[in-house]
Amino acid sequence: MLEKENIIKLARMKMPFGKFAGRVLIDLPEEYLLWFQNKSEWPSGELGQLLQLCLALKVEGLDSVVKPLKENQDRY
Repeated sequence: MLEKENIIKLARMKMPFGKFAGRVLIDLPEEYLLWFQNKSEWPSGELGQLLQLCLALKVEGLDSVVKPLKENQDRY
């Protein structure tokens, strides 16, 4: 799951629904991601996998590695 494409998606894909709809995935609050985990009900498919990856990166303090990709998205 920790592939280049998924890291880029975390930096550019927006949350499609809910309280944080429109926010880039890497910018979602850790508490919101923990809520999904505690519910034991991640969204299905790719979105759920990306949210789980996002939480893992945040817990390990690695979300700062992804954020520069977000800032440069207009270059591509």
